[in-house]
Amino acid sequence: MAQIPTSAVAAGGLVGGYAAARWTGKRPLGGVVLAAAGALAAREWHRRTSPTTTALLGAAYIAAFAASHPLAKKIGPWPAVFTAAGTMAAAAYAAADR
Repeated sequence: MAQIPTSAVAAGGLVGGYAAARWTGKRPLGGVVLAAAGALAAREWHRRTSPTTTALLGAAYIAAFAASHPLAKKIGPWPAVFTAAGTMAAAAYAAADR
């Protein structure tokens, strides 16, 4: 069975979480999407890499989510989410998917 790249899962969690919150008007739903994708990615990071790398990627995922909020005030919400998602995808690809 082909493995889904964790970079896509992590980026999809950031974009999907924001989209779910924005389009439904229910922020907790966005949090559920964000957390589910993060948990799936973390499980794969744990399976594919070391505990240290898993922890660093998990911290990066949370940091990308947190950084998108102030960035949204400067460049707008969707560009901020895509910037955070792209950055997280690059980190996950370099550390776990390559």
